[in-house]
Amino acid sequence: MAAICIDAGTSIIKAVAYDDQGTEITLARRDTKVLRPEPGLSEQDMDSVWTATVATVHTVVEELHEPVRFISLTAQGDGCWLVDADGRPTGPAILWNDARGTAIVNQWRAAGVLTEAFRINGSQSFAGLPNAVFSWLQQRDPDRLRRSYKSLCCNGWIFYNLTGEMAIDESDASVPFFDVRERRYSQDLLRLYDLEWAARLLPEVLPNDRRVGELSSTTAAELGLPAGLPVVMSPYDVASTAIGVGAVTDGQACSILGTTICTEVVMNHVNLEGEPSGLTLPFGPPGLYLRSFPTLAGTEVIHWAVKQLGLNDPAHLGRLAGNVNPGSNGLCFLPYFSPAGERVPFLNTGARGSLFGLSFEHGREHIARAVLEGLSLVIRECLAAAQEKPSPLQICGLCGGGANSDVWCQLIADTIGTPTFRPADQEVGAKGAFIAGLVAIGEKEHFAGAVKDCVKVRDTFAPDKERHRQYDELFEQFIAVRKSTLPIWKRMADDRNR
Repeated sequence: MAAICIDAGTSIIKAVAYDDQGTEITLARRDTKVLRPEPGLSEQDMDSVWTATVATVHTVVEELHEPVRFISLTAQGDGCWLVDADGRPTGPAILWNDARGTAIVNQWRAAGVLTEAFRINGSQSFAGLPNAVFSWLQQRDPDRLRRSYKSLCCNGWIFYNLTGEMAIDESDASVPFFDVRERRYSQDLLRLYDLEWAARLLPEVLPNDRRVGELSSTTAAELGLPAGLPVVMSPYDVASTAIGVGAVTDGQACSILGTTICTEVVMNHVNLEGEPSGLTLPFGPPGLYLRSFPTLAGTEVIHWAVKQLGLNDPAHLGRLAGNVNPGSNGLCFLPYFSPAGERVPFLNTGARGSLFGLSFEHGREHIARAVLEGLSLVIRECLAAAQEKPSPLQICGLCGGGANSDVWCQLIADTIGTPTFRPADQEVGAKGAFIAGLVAIGEKEHFAGAVKDCVKVRDTFAPDKERHRQYDELFEQFIAVRKSTLPIWKRMADDRNR
């Protein structure tokens, strides 16, 4: 029998069919469009996302020659997907990388609200979360809020269309209104954000032992599948990807080299006393949490560099970078390209990218390496922020589109001083949804056992000791350059807001 797993990313929706051993049988993809109607806005048409999901699943079903035993889904996280009481969108989805709530987040930060919230929630708020979006809509579009019944996430929107149930997974619900220790919505957090009125918009949370619904008869007919089929709402994409890499026990780490570079460490406890940074997500495996650091700019920075340098593709950039020594002949690249600034491992809505140290001695190859080094140094900083003490990691899994670059995977290993590996699966988020599905329907007792049976390593990259020593120095330089630009970021942000 087969299982169909959906991974609804920001730009691509994938459906993957697996056999009983977790081997991929077939795969379908559909692009989805991010709408940017005004500067700083990032939206998607919710019906278009569902239509693309149906198309991918239907394609997979037509190619299968065996019955399907369950569907499991994961999707992009955060954002605000508002629906009315009939389950119809009240407007476009407002995405995780939307910047309209920037001024509101800055006000909360100045007032100490974000620090106080972190002591309950364990996560640093940013503009693309429901708290900022609700506040913005209350000021600019209160009619939409009046028409809205629930605020779903992308995962919840697809789950609703499959099952008719409006709900949210713990990982999606955790930011920004969750008491992370109690694993429930917090009235104190709603009061902190002056959003007590928004409690009615929060959907039911499905914990680890209650994440299974049933495929509705209407959708079953549309997909060509039997009604009543188990539908599993897996953790959202960054958490499901960690599972798919095999990071399901305390201290294991991974980094997703995708639209966001999301660096994560699994922990068996919560620390709410440190410097507010990153996200703390209740994890699928019981008793575990994921310290997650999703940047606002990832492989899009590489695509930008490919275009600006007149290269053929990211592989071309990697080949150029491989021809240059560590340090890029004195270049330092800050990869903060999102119009919303940056959210991890620091929060600064005015953060912007720069290339520091240019001279006539530099060519395309130096810029190419500087770009990969800047992104790799961000990963190093996020790993350091995730850990309470600087204990070395045993190994770090790499996945996402960027992990196709041998040069970058080796560069990351050299930068962090830890071996990196790539899993055999290309669609790691879908594999994580598959594993979560096996546990949810009772076919596997726990995540660790399922990972042992289903996750295979493709290859590993060992760090070079001398290059790592050089990156120790370059990391200090990277931080110093960024600190020197902070006043300039503020002046430029002030100019943009005039």
